[in-house]
Amino acid sequence: MATMADVARAAAVSVATVSHVLNGTRPVRPGTRRAVLDAVERLGYAPNGLARSLVTSRTRSIGLAVPTTGNPYFTEILQGVETVALEHGYSLLVADPHDDPRREVGAARLLHERRVDGVIAVPSADPGGLVAHLQRHAVPAVFLDRLVAAGDDAPRIDQVCAESAGPTALLVGHLAGLGHRRIGLVAGRPGLSTTRERVDGYLRGLAEAGLPYDAGLLAHGDSEAAGGERATAALLTLAEPPTALVTANDAMTLGALRALRDRGLSVPGDIALCCFDDFPWADLLTPRLTAVAQPGRDLGATAVRLLLERLAAPDRPARTVRLPCSFVHRTSCGCPEPPSVKGRTP
Repeated sequence: MATMADVARAAAVSVATVSHVLNGTRPVRPGTRRAVLDAVERLGYAPNGLARSLVTSRTRSIGLAVPTTGNPYFTEILQGVETVALEHGYSLLVADPHDDPRREVGAARLLHERRVDGVIAVPSADPGGLVAHLQRHAVPAVFLDRLVAAGDDAPRIDQVCAESAGPTALLVGHLAGLGHRRIGLVAGRPGLSTTRERVDGYLRGLAEAGLPYDAGLLAHGDSEAAGGERATAALLTLAEPPTALVTANDAMTLGALRALRDRGLSVPGDIALCCFDDFPWADLLTPRLTAVAQPGRDLGATAVRLLLERLAAPDRPARTVRLPCSFVHRTSCGCPEPPSVKGRTP
């Protein structure tokens, strides 16, 4: 089995230079770098990752705590995380805390015990235990998709998420522009920043359209399909039910469609529908769903870059990055001829 010394002799460089090339610890001239990599390939040299981690206290691994990997949106996020992690030579360990505050602390503990260099987490509605664990053990971390308010004693945790309020207001304004005056919202789980911001966007959209807020038209669907079905069913039992509906994530959209189907209601004939999250088959349904598309892969990629920046500069100030969404105009809102291109939301 080839050693680092063998690679150094074959490339006519020092062992230290080989180490710098393989570990990225110091800039190396392109020609020298190419010679080292050619020698590595020719000799079939495989670096000893365990030995390297003992010396550097780094495992070149990232822990990802995602609440439900079966959700298409979180699957896109995972793909973005994995792509950039691999580009930088990092492996990925994934845990599913099922949006449970106790399980997310257990997931963070498990990832920490596996000696990951840092953690990327989608926090639950009650992330206090997770924040405390990260702070206690000084784990470099990035919160993804959902924001957590940071107190004065909180660890330096970077955050990345998509815009929520503006795009939701856009959906409400679009429906109002089509003549709807009773627009319902199936909101997510209370306590999540995404839920709070989409409710804020709903209220903003009503105000901008000159429509009064009716508390009866807002129902929480717990960010799940079954909850979305229950919330939609409740809205439909109102003495004056909504003529249009905004669903605040992809899972609740599926629940809402089920509730409408079970009551024999057609979209958009009986009720118009717009949704937050553009899942892969939204364009295959009849009618095709008008939606706000989140940049899932870009969110995941940005989270990795923020974590790598944190590893390189542990004491720098925490950052919160917001990425824009896209409005995907189809036919479930009642528009007969949607544009063929996506427009960026404010």
